[in-house]
Amino acid sequence: MELRHLRYLLAVAEHANFTRAAEALHISQPTLSQQIKQLERALHVQLLDRSGRTVRLTDAGEGFARYARQALRDLSAAERAVLDVRDLSQGTLRLAMTPTFTAYLTGPLVGGFHTRHPGITLNIHEMTQDRIESDLLDDRLDLGIAFGGAHQPAITGTALFTETLSLVVGAAHPAASSREPLPIHDLGTHRLALLSGDFATRRHIDRHLAEHRVRPQIAVEADSVNALVEIVRGSGLATVLPDAITREHPHLHAVPLQPALPSRTVTLLRRDTAYQSTAARAFTELARSWVHDQGYAPA
Repeated sequence: MELRHLRYLLAVAEHANFTRAAEALHISQPTLSQQIKQLERALHVQLLDRSGRTVRLTDAGEGFARYARQALRDLSAAERAVLDVRDLSQGTLRLAMTPTFTAYLTGPLVGGFHTRHPGITLNIHEMTQDRIESDLLDDRLDLGIAFGGAHQPAITGTALFTETLSLVVGAAHPAASSREPLPIHDLGTHRLALLSGDFATRRHIDRHLAEHRVRPQIAVEADSVNALVEIVRGSGLATVLPDAITREHPHLHAVPLQPALPSRTVTLLRRDTAYQSTAARAFTELARSWVHDQGYAPA
């Protein structure tokens, strides 16, 4: 049994089809079938059920595949440990953030890290928190930035700062000059541009408004924080977003709500058993330092 046998079996399991798996592996379908049969003969057990329209793992195959995935993850971590460069002159960091951070956190952190360590290749992804945690567990990511709370098993969170959400308006909006918090019930008189329901931030907002029996006037729904920023900047609409966004966008103004939306803890996530590269440790230290220098509320 060789490592390629593990990769071949997992590819067939993922695609549920020998032809598609062979295409993904860039080998011929007969070669793939032969290699899987070699593996089954070596283990003296049938790993794949080929009787249906799709190929699926047998019970024995499911058990073997679980350990095969872990073995390949461990091997990948071992390879990264060997290749890890302590002086940060080269290397790779795989990082993901939830979408609301793209408007105020991604740029400064990634830009600051690249300035300090230009030899490190950064792979940046934007995805939901559930996907971040799953990809950390599957060793597709080194670090994630999302929110505190209950995490999947084996995910460790390091609190960075407390995020608050406010009414965010452009300079021409009547509320831009207000220095007083806006009563939450008055929010119903403002036409809003909000994130779509696919975002955790939108669901967070909806729960708070429902608790206070506020029915918002939603004029625009968007699936991009940056799109909301431009919409609010160029119109009379308001939005509800992290008030930290206004630090990076001086043409926007944050108006606190009363009562305020519950704050959230911005958290750096990693798999607690994963090898932590020099690049990952350097990014962690940079994030902590940047948060301190910006004066964000500690978590």
